[in-house]
Amino acid sequence: MRKAIKKAEKAADKADRAQAKIPKKKVRKKEKEKKHTTDVPKGKKEVRLHFEEVDRKKPSGKLSHAIKKAPVKAVNTRLQQLQSTEEESAGDDIAQSTMQVRQKGREALKSANHSLKLRPYRKARKAEKKLEKANINALYRMHVRDHPIKGVNPMSRFQQKRAIKKQYVKMRAELMGKQAGRMEKGVKAVTKTTTTIFKKVGRVLVANPKVVIGIGGSILAVAMILSCISSCSVMFQSSASSLMASTYPSEDADMLAAEAEYAAKEANLQQELDHYEESHPGYDEYQYELDEIAHDPYVLISILTALHHKFQIDDVQDTLNMLFERQYSLTEEVVTEQRDGNKEYRILKVRLKNNDLSHIPSEIMSEEELSFYAMYMKALGNRPDLFPSDQYPGTKVPQPYTEYDIPPEALDDRTFAAMIREAEKYLGYPYVWGGSSPSTSFDCSGFVSWVINHSGWNVGRLTASGLLSISTPVSASNAKPGDLIFFIGTYDTPGVSHVGIYVGDGMMIHCGDPISYASINTPYRQKHFYCFARLPGN
Repeated sequence: MRKAIKKAEKAADKADRAQAKIPKKKVRKKEKEKKHTTDVPKGKKEVRLHFEEVDRKKPSGKLSHAIKKAPVKAVNTRLQQLQSTEEESAGDDIAQSTMQVRQKGREALKSANHSLKLRPYRKARKAEKKLEKANINALYRMHVRDHPIKGVNPMSRFQQKRAIKKQYVKMRAELMGKQAGRMEKGVKAVTKTTTTIFKKVGRVLVANPKVVIGIGGSILAVAMILSCISSCSVMFQSSASSLMASTYPSEDADMLAAEAEYAAKEANLQQELDHYEESHPGYDEYQYELDEIAHDPYVLISILTALHHKFQIDDVQDTLNMLFERQYSLTEEVVTEQRDGNKEYRILKVRLKNNDLSHIPSEIMSEEELSFYAMYMKALGNRPDLFPSDQYPGTKVPQPYTEYDIPPEALDDRTFAAMIREAEKYLGYPYVWGGSSPSTSFDCSGFVSWVINHSGWNVGRLTASGLLSISTPVSASNAKPGDLIFFIGTYDTPGVSHVGIYVGDGMMIHCGDPISYASINTPYRQKHFYCFARLPGN
């Protein structure tokens, strides 16, 4: 799965770059708005002009003199050579062939010039086809992984893949709309007509075999026409990345409505806390221990999409309530104390616990659903514009992972080298609470457990505390590459709360967000540093 997904992501990047190279032009748009000012009469519409950038349409135009002249001259020279070697009786036939070839040569060269202009559209179409193939292959591998069947024959595999392709095409049609279907029919009609013309040209060449050599270049140019005609449809395609399986399939209105409803629940909770003493009178003192009320909207939409796929706001009301109840727990405790000469004081202690919305998926999802959640979070549903951080304060801005060149002498240790080979496969994977495999992505202890289990140990899936319990603490001065490094207090939990793999020179590789190399000498990490520890047998 990892290889297939990376191949699909690479194909998507290439398709995006190819799409970006399609020539653009600015078009003028009129926008009418009702205005009620002294400058514009009441009820009238003021017309505003603005410019929008759109894909340039299929280029057209005449051949330049330089392109047109040289190849046709070569064809004429060849025909003159043929003419001089023929008998007088064949002169009329050759003269007639000359006129036909000149005309066809001009048409072919004109199309060849068009082909040069259409090159970016053709490349974008080719990249899109490769992306489609990579996506279908990734979906097929995911299906095989989740529904393994022993002894499947090649025909059954073919039928499975064909069924997945049909589903993929259906999803693409939903995204692209009816216009794509109409354009596809138009391209097929143009291709059919062009093929007919090509056959007729072929019959003319067969009837005049003596001029085949002279117009060989023209035949190649005609072939280029066929290859570029089918590429014209790409001008009407949406960005190739919108077809990836990691794209949110729901409508913007439904996703924004879900986020708004969840935010409204949080606002009501904040309102309740702000007026808690008014709604709970009769106490001498109120004490509060309150976590921050916040969530990442991408986490919310990724959870809803993993559970419901394409959803409408009415479909997810129960899920929104369930998630809110799991994320926030509001409790109160009444304490009585004797003060001021045995006077009884009644104290109300109010505690709000935010369990972090990103911690909930591992509690409620199957492994397959958690895989989809991780995929959506890695790509942000291919919608980084949906929840801008300046408008949604809870949104975490994705951070690029950091690479690091480990000194070659450190890699002389075969055990450490094996750990690094395995660990670096997952650079850039997102942090997923409870994740413990490449399909679900990882949390910190899940990542370290996976790496060491694939580098010579067999310890199972351990927590950070569990990894510390099987290791032997060592001093910082004796720490070496391949030792584990532990931290405390990085979130509200007893004992060690984070673990990474030390690689030497004050660096570690760990599952932050995303998996990355990082310095251990920052003020934050030095504040929470606990110890180094060596794995058994290392």
